[in-house]
Amino acid sequence: MRKIIVNATPLIVLCHIGCLGLLKKLYDKIIIPRAVYQEVCAKPDSACQQIKEHTDWIQVRDVSNQTERKMYQAKLHAGEVEVMILAHEINADLLIIDDNAAKKTAKYLGFTVTGSLGVLLKAKRMGLIQEVRPLLLAIQKNGFYVSSTVVNMVLTAANEVV
Repeated sequence: MRKIIVNATPLIVLCHIGCLGLLKKLYDKIIIPRAVYQEVCAKPDSACQQIKEHTDWIQVRDVSNQTERKMYQAKLHAGEVEVMILAHEINADLLIIDDNAAKKTAKYLGFTVTGSLGVLLKAKRMGLIQEVRPLLLAIQKNGFYVSSTVVNMVLTAANEVV
């Protein structure tokens, strides 16, 4: 089974647009570090409730190597730090991260990385969703910034060019 580690922002984004279940359909099970779980559940909103409701396929894990935290903390948040450490500890197959600095760090460390929009594109390619455009608009309406350049790239990749 593939080991998929997800950071907080993709969980929150997908929860807010009603697409958390895509992670289950695409990957069967996902892993989130304890710090990511704590970040998502810091306030009892819908994202927190959805994560707590799906413990059958969302596994929360603690990192073993606490000393490695110091290497990453200059650029990354606690959840992102634990994503990197846990990915190394379990030899993860894929990391789902939206933050650019964290993505760059993960790629530098040799991990395969995608983000929320990559998840939506994969879901469309697999026939799990019909269109990316309305979900992309919903992401933006929920206050998550996506540049016009990225919007155009995603819509082009989804064959939904304006």
